[in-house]
Amino acid sequence: MTETNEAITLSNLVPAPGSRRDKRRLGTGEGSGTGQTATRGQKGQRARSGDGKQVGFEGGQTPLLRRIPKRGFTNGAFKKVFQVVHLADLDRVFKNQKEVSIEALKLHGLVKGRELVKVLGDGDLKRGLKIQAHAFSKSALEKIQKAGGTAEVLKA
Repeated sequence: MTETNEAITLSNLVPAPGSRRDKRRLGTGEGSGTGQTATRGQKGQRARSGDGKQVGFEGGQTPLLRRIPKRGFTNGAFKKVFQVVHLADLDRVFKNQKEVSIEALKLHGLVKGRELVKVLGDGDLKRGLKIQAHAFSKSALEKIQKAGGTAEVLKA
């Protein structure tokens, strides 16, 4: 084994000799040993092109997902998903401002995108702020009013 003082970088990495084999090329003639059926066997579904099966396919047997009874109700399509903002964050970020709008929350990185915003009552509010959001928790409303501020509920 010869040693070199050359630093190892991504550009000169090479696998050890003999540690990697070439990929077997299928369907390259009878002499290769992988000609004719190209290791797919004789006939059958797996021998055909485009033989991929759907997820959960059980060979023609009724799949598990269809055998299990479906119960309950889901309101997922109409569920409201809120981005949460805490009063402690509002108190920390909006020290020199009197109004807190959705745009201001986005500008300061407290919310992203177009999802609805809900203010929760974690932490304390030391000064009165006019806060706009789509929803407020009861504790947040109480703390905002106690600090002398107002909470404006926006339409969703």
